[in-house]
Amino acid sequence: MQTTNTQSSRAVNLYMEANPNPNSLKFVANFMLLPDGVSLDFPSADEASNSPLALELFKLDFVDRVFFMANFVTVTKKEDVEWIEVRDQAKEVIKAYLEAGKRVVEEINDANEINENDSETVKKIKGILDEYIRPAVEQDGGAITFHSFENGILKVLLQGSCSGCPSSTVTLKAGIENLMKRMLPDVQSVEAEGV
Repeated sequence: MQTTNTQSSRAVNLYMEANPNPNSLKFVANFMLLPDGVSLDFPSADEASNSPLALELFKLDFVDRVFFMANFVTVTKKEDVEWIEVRDQAKEVIKAYLEAGKRVVEEINDANEINENDSETVKKIKGILDEYIRPAVEQDGGAITFHSFENGILKVLLQGSCSGCPSSTVTLKAGIENLMKRMLPDVQSVEAEGV
């Protein structure tokens, strides 16, 4: 468990990137928001009490989900709104918040971190997720987090733009599952868990 440091006021440059999920937009900052490899996903305002920035974004009535990783924020909008109508509003909230030097989150827990109680197979799974899969998923504004491994079935959490993305099932089965099976024969299947 870590606490993020409060940043002093700073110049913030943000640019927007589309990703495979048409309801998500990635807002990329010119500095790191979280330590490398750490991601935080907030599927609702009720679950965002740890993040003052996520709470600010949920005040915008079109925001459906907020995700942080590395140097970006991925905002998922409600389906009945077009990005062209609201993207500048989301960008303005993020930029003003970051310029004030406020904390993005209060505490950080990393589910992908390898710990001594993990089995050798789980350690290998987390290593593969971190080295081979996380960088590709992160480019699209999302993250994949280890959930559990039992009886050959690996369960992962899809976060950020990956959650609810039309292409996430194909990515999960054709990409991630095939890679895991090749690199670690103990894995027979990969499934998405939760929302």
